[in-house]
Amino acid sequence: MGNARNLAFWAVLFLLILALFNLFGDGQSSMNSRQVAYSDFMAAVDKGSVKSAQIDGEDVRYQMTDGTSYSTVKPLTDQIAETLIAKGVTVNVVKQQQSGFMSLLGVWLPFIVMIGLWIFFMNRMQGGGKGGAMGFGKSKAKLLTEKQGRVTFDDVAGIDEAKEELEEIVEFLRNPQKFSRLGGKIPKGALLVGPPGTGKTLLARAIAGEAGVPFFTISGSDFVEMFVGVGASRVRDMFEQAKKNAPCILFIDEIDAVGRARGVGIGGGNDEREQTLNQLLVEMDGFEANEGIIIIAATNRRDVLDPALLRPGRFDRQITVPNPDIKGREKILSVHARKVPTGPDVDLRVIARGTPGFSGADLANLVNEAALTAARIGRRFVSMEDFENAKDKVMMGVERRSMVLTPEQKEMTAYHEAGHAIVGMKLPKCDPVYKATIIPRGQALGMVVSLPEMDRLNYHKDEAKQKIAMTMGGKAAEILKWGEDNVSNGPAGDIQQASAIARAMVMRWGMSDKVGNIDYAEAHEGYSGQASGLSVSTKTKELIEDEVRTLIETGYQEARRILTENRAEWERLAQGLLEYETLTGEEIRRVIAGEKIGAEAEAPSAASVTAVPRTKPAAKAAEPSEDDDAVIEPDDKEQGTDDGPKPPVPPAI
Repeated sequence: MGNARNLAFWAVLFLLILALFNLFGDGQSSMNSRQVAYSDFMAAVDKGSVKSAQIDGEDVRYQMTDGTSYSTVKPLTDQIAETLIAKGVTVNVVKQQQSGFMSLLGVWLPFIVMIGLWIFFMNRMQGGGKGGAMGFGKSKAKLLTEKQGRVTFDDVAGIDEAKEELEEIVEFLRNPQKFSRLGGKIPKGALLVGPPGTGKTLLARAIAGEAGVPFFTISGSDFVEMFVGVGASRVRDMFEQAKKNAPCILFIDEIDAVGRARGVGIGGGNDEREQTLNQLLVEMDGFEANEGIIIIAATNRRDVLDPALLRPGRFDRQITVPNPDIKGREKILSVHARKVPTGPDVDLRVIARGTPGFSGADLANLVNEAALTAARIGRRFVSMEDFENAKDKVMMGVERRSMVLTPEQKEMTAYHEAGHAIVGMKLPKCDPVYKATIIPRGQALGMVVSLPEMDRLNYHKDEAKQKIAMTMGGKAAEILKWGEDNVSNGPAGDIQQASAIARAMVMRWGMSDKVGNIDYAEAHEGYSGQASGLSVSTKTKELIEDEVRTLIETGYQEARRILTENRAEWERLAQGLLEYETLTGEEIRRVIAGEKIGAEAEAPSAASVTAVPRTKPAAKAAEPSEDDDAVIEPDDKEQGTDDGPKPPVPPAI
């Protein structure tokens, strides 16, 4: 269809150019000869001054003996050919067309072509949507037909509770009498809420593959355009299409693009978007009932949605799609590993234990990176080593071995990272050290990754304090080794991370006796991006900063004490990092004990490779040359529930 449209466009353009060429060609020939009166022409013929003449119907173009050209118009009844021949004038006669169709076509063709081009470009301006140039108010919802690449519930793993809720909706569509005989009504809508990458859209595709009813899909951003009223018109048209195909399922992805709370922000919000939302609210549950239409929407920003959209009768079910636990991760890995030839040494349960906090998308990326790593080496299958290398790449970034570091920079990085590792290993509530490296990765010059042994669901006060101490271990190591005046800007990321944990303890988690159990984060950050209206006195602000400073200073002094008491172990580990560059948890223990490690050393135990941060560590240093630590701030916005405590994310240091 698109090729035919392009061919038609070029054909019309060619005809237009041809018509214009003929038009201007005739005009040019007329301009080359000056128009004179017919009587003057006949007088010149009588004098013998005309050399040649061309008769084209009523038009006569002639050339004088002096080389000048003229044109005139003769009467229809006047036959001048014989007269011209008698005077010795060379006469040429142009054959006339029998029909006037071509002459009419030559006159009207340019106008027809111009109108066609205007319609064509108007259609292209509106995206070639339904209805052409006048169809910009039509819905962009697409009827999904997955003849190839069909997804079913068998392809969805790790989110069993969410899958059960949606399987019930599919069962309702297949066998409505099973539920309606007891007075049950089909839910009007289901809202999928969860962090990015947890499988919300995949669940919707599975519903489309299982339901056996028409499945329409549209993005929230497809409703609102620059034209006023287009969004509401598209909502109406979308529901009209759905009614014609009822019972059916309508999936709106990223509904927060159109469903944000009304009347918020500077100036009261966007009128066009609010009109669209109002129309959506009416269509979902208004005076006219939309029987047989189930709306499924997905978002990771439930906090910004309008309350009217979330009430029962519109979205009857709000299904949380969280990050999977260890069993869920193992199932997800098994789903993705079906497409990859794996070696006999691959243990998906060990990989699942080592990836707490990973979403389904993270795990799919992990399997893909492992396959790419094995293919790059030239293996015939993916081994456990490839999975470990891929996990390090996903968590810590790509190694930058080509980066040139001076011996002094490498030594400072080694002692810095050894300080983190020693403090973390000596504090009982810190997560086990998984790996330490002084090879630059991502934006970090070095990194120590400490990983929980199992999924962390909450965070205790003593754990947070010890995490701050481990975070400040790098700066304490630099000061103990080179003195106060020679400390680098490497701990900048550590300070940022420790400050984030301390502020969360004081302002959000109620872990400060002086500040109390008050959530000051709302006053500091606002709620849902809005001005909270909660004022905090200067005295309270000073108290908060004093408590934050006290927590960080206490953690620093604790780290300094541990390094002072265990200086020999710290020195051995730093020298081990300078020699081997990268050490696993088991290798770190052997280096501290004074043992030699090498190629013949046994592989690290499962316990030393089964802890990974809740989220992928990402280096947040502003400049690689200034910060040699990979830093992650605790981010609890996507953890837990709205009413319960929200655990933080254990950072990589």
